[in-house]
Amino acid sequence: MASLLQWQCHDFDGFTIFSLYEMLSLRDRVFVLEQQSIYGDLDGLDQGAWHISGRDCAGKLQAYARLVPPGQKYPDAVGITRVVVSPELRGRGIGQFLFRETLQQCERLFPGTCQKLSAQVSASGFYQAFGFIQISAPYDDGGILHVDMQRDVSHAFQ
Repeated sequence: MASLLQWQCHDFDGFTIFSLYEMLSLRDRVFVLEQQSIYGDLDGLDQGAWHISGRDCAGKLQAYARLVPPGQKYPDAVGITRVVVSPELRGRGIGQFLFRETLQQCERLFPGTCQKLSAQVSASGFYQAFGFIQISAPYDDGGILHVDMQRDVSHAFQ
């Protein structure tokens, strides 16, 4: 299934009204409702970010991630944020495909720049498999324990 997703990377102006609503709906459904994390998803970073979408053959959004350019979230690194796979398709390897695509786009758009993310502690092993290392103690973010992680440029995408 994951290999059947069509990947797209675009800036904020690349959204249609429908696709923007679909993206915000997926993020809300997973991060706010499913995970019961009360936080402001609309953080002002979407407009300057790059957006990675994985759509199935019917055009439905199934996976998403956001790349925040250096200087907007982190002074010297690309921020990888809002990484999400639709609940119906979890456990099928889509997260792996999404994150590989995310790293490829990160290196295409921001060559030679390290990447940082805030990972839920339960998902930190997933990101470690892609070369990220933990750089903070666990902290509460919206009621869920997170850790900051970083991937240096020496970890060329493979």
